[in-house]
Parts: sequence; structure tokens; C-alpha cells
Amino acid sequence: MNVDVHPQPATQSEADWVATQRRWSGGWRRVIMAAIPLAYLVFLVAAVAQNSRGSGQIAGYAIIAVFGACWLAAPLLFTAGPGEPLPWFWPYCALLFALFVAELPFAHAAGFVLCVYLTVLSVARLGLWSVPVVAAFALAALLVPVAIPSWHVSLTDSFDDVTPVAIPVVALVAFTFFALLRGNQALAEARAEVGRLAAENERIRIARDLHDLLGHSLTTITVKAGLARRLGTADPARAVEQIAEVEELTRQALADVRAAVSGYRDVTLVGELARGRELLRASGVAADLPTATDVVDPARSELLGWAVREGLTNVVRHAHASTCTVRLSPDGVEITDDGVGTAASAGNGLEGLRERITAAGGSMVAGPLQPSGWRLQVSLTGAGR
Repeated sequence: MNVDVHPQPATQSEADWVATQRRWSGGWRRVIMAAIPLAYLVFLVAAVAQNSRGSGQIAGYAIIAVFGACWLAAPLLFTAGPGEPLPWFWPYCALLFALFVAELPFAHAAGFVLCVYLTVLSVARLGLWSVPVVAAFALAALLVPVAIPSWHVSLTDSFDDVTPVAIPVVALVAFTFFALLRGNQALAEARAEVGRLAAENERIRIARDLHDLLGHSLTTITVKAGLARRLGTADPARAVEQIAEVEELTRQALADVRAAVSGYRDVTLVGELARGRELLRASGVAADLPTATDVVDPARSELLGWAVREGLTNVVRHAHASTCTVRLSPDGVEITDDGVGTAASAGNGLEGLRERITAAGGSMVAGPLQPSGWRLQVSLTGAGR
């Protein structure tokens, strides 16, 4: 899987995440990862020394060296997923298989150690479809040594050899490793794409809101300025009045823009419910959130927005929940989840929220539910408006 062909990360943290994945799946780090399993060839070297003499030993060692070099030369081995174009893969596997067969006369039964590497290749490329290949390698490592009389290997000896057992075990470990690696890369790419789309949607929203905000004001200013120009010589007094109105409209438009920009940083109940829904969905939490806030007293909307922000943030950070529910009332909000029911740390913002609620004359209750879960309940009954 090649992360270079996907959209660039929208934030520095996303860029760092993707860069880390690239470093571990490419370059010299990939070579180190591929070189670690070559330590298993020590058993093969010992077998060649035991079963061959003279030129046979030299040939056996040479085949081992060529096999190791070919193994290290495999590009993109640990990042190319099933179905991705990789035309060199099968010729490469055929070469390694030929080296394995050529090693058998010199290493005898220990030569099946090379099947472990072929197993890793099969799992990396074929995924679950490699099960028949892995089974064939394991059975061959178990039965072929018994079928060759000159090797003097019994079925018990072959079964006691680590290779027939190591092949399926290595296959399972390799499958888990490759699935985790590709999952991390897919997650980094998905997060980068979500960030890019969120930034693009925010730019579109701001452009639309500013257009709606300034369109009427600028149109009125244009009309009045044109009227003042036409009245400049015929009726200077009215022209001055129009210019004064243009000045007032300009000041008002500037104030509206400042208020709008400031409003993007303000907390509103509608905005926090919308953002919270996306946050929960991105975190894999099923969200049961109200789609309307008509039931809430408008005078209490901002304060309840702060409660929703803090409550949903804690659900995502601390609860390990699968579902989250938000219920609104005219004077309050209740947020519950089915998570572990563990309180957030002291610096998580709950105390700050409690101070806001108390200053407004309301009350807040936060604590675990039975048998599991957490509840944050804010009540502004009796609070001043």
C-alpha cells in the first residue's frame, strides 16, 4: 500500500503520523525488518556443515548467501497489499523456491527452513488465500524427509523438528503483522483525508456565511453611494445625508464581520451537537443526539453548549464507550454513555464546567452509572437569565 498517492495530511500531526509509517515501511528500516528473520538461517548453515562435505558444503553455503541477498532485495515487500500491481512478485517467489529446492541435497530436512520465508511471502501477498500454500509447505516439511530413505528421518523425527510447526505459526504471526501495518497506514490516510475535507468544508461555510452577511450591506452601500454622487451638485444636503448613512452602514458591516469571525470561536449548543456527532462517529461511538434544540431556552443555549462539548470530549477520551446519548430539556442537558465508568482526571475540564454552571446559578452532577457507564447532568433550573 503506497501512501504517497493519497491526499496530503491537513495538519502537522497527520504529516508526522504518515511520515512515521513511511520510514518504517521503506528505506533502511525496511531492510532491518527484513534482515531480522535471516537469523533463522543459522540452523540451515549448521545442517549443511553436518550433511555435506567439500564442494557440497561450499555450494550449500553459497545458496544460503544468495537466498539471503534475494530476501533483502525485495522492494515494497511489507507494504504491497493483496490485489496491488506487483508483476515481479511471482518470478521472485519462483527464484526463491528454486533456491530452496537446490539447497535440499546439501541441508537435507533442514532445508525446509527456507519454506518459512516463502510462507511469509505468501501471507504478505495472498492474505487468507495463502492458507493452502502454508498447509502444503507444512506437510512437505513433515513428510518429504520421511519419503527420502537416504536422509534417515523417521516420522517421529520429522514431527519433532521445529520447521513443520514453525511454518503455520510464522504464517499466523505474519498475517497479524501485515494486517496491523496496513491498518495503521489506512488509518493515517483516512485521518488525513477527513482533515482535508473538514478544512475544505469549513472554508466553504465561512465563504457562504460571509456572502450572506455582507451581500445586503454592500448592495445598500453601493446604491446609497451612487445616489450621493448624483445628488452631489443638485442637492448637497441630501448627498451629505446619504454619505452619512453609507458611513453608518460601513461601520455596521464591519461590526457584523467581526462578530461573525468571533462567533466561529464561540460555543453554541447547535454547533457543539453537530461537531459532537462527527466526533463520536469518527471515534466509533454510536451517537444518539437530538437533531433540534427548540426545546432549550435560548438564553441557556451557550452554557449548555459548553456542557455538551465537555461531556462528549470526555466520552471520546476516557469512556471507551460504544454508545452515547444526549437528552435536552428547557433548562438542562444529560449525557450518558455505556463505557467503563471511570472518572476523568482532575485537569480534564469538568471542574471548569462546574464553575461555569455554579456561577450561572445551576447545578452539575457527574459520576458513574450502574452496572457500567458515566453520566453528566447539568441543570439550570432557577439560574438567572
